[in-house]
Amino acid sequence: MNKTSFGKGLQDGIPIGLGYFAVSFTFGIMAIQSGLTAWQAVLISLTNLTSAGQFAGIGIIAAGGSLWEMALTQLVINLRYCLMSFSLSQKLEKGVSNGHRLAVAFGVTDEIFGVSASQEGRISPWYNYGVMCVAIPGWTLGTLAGAVSGSLLPDFLVSALSVAIYGMFLAVIIPPAKEKSSRSWRSDRSDGCEYVICSGSGTE
Repeated sequence: MNKTSFGKGLQDGIPIGLGYFAVSFTFGIMAIQSGLTAWQAVLISLTNLTSAGQFAGIGIIAAGGSLWEMALTQLVINLRYCLMSFSLSQKLEKGVSNGHRLAVAFGVTDEIFGVSASQEGRISPWYNYGVMCVAIPGWTLGTLAGAVSGSLLPDFLVSALSVAIYGMFLAVIIPPAKEKSSRSWRSDRSDGCEYVICSGSGTE
């Protein structure tokens, strides 16, 4: 176990877990409105970890759709996670076993992929486990809270919670992107100055 990587993952997972709690709160409400029990909603969140897929799924359940419709919808919506997993597998440190790779792939979401991909160099699977240990309970507990008490909230607040995930995703992605852009600009400026100096001194 890499305690340093795990601790860093826990720290980076806190804002993701909080955002997931807000969004899955809305899912819990909609699941109950679609005829599911609270524990069915919690089980879906615990085993799926896909916001768009889950919201689409309960829509199909409420409409009485077939299993084929459900399977095709989930395939189309969640296919992007395969691409993210392929990319993330190249980010993991060398020598990681297939078991660790499968465990990391289970926890891949847009936000977890984003925060993992933004790390410098290769990462330990324990970093992802740290993020998952905060994000998954946040998603699951939010579903439970929404299923149990969501009917007490006004509609406008429920709608606001449902878009929290987009703000959270931007908060996860933008700071590392700005930092990398700044480093790239400084590097380009340094290269340009070096070129001017070398040219002025006649150095090839």
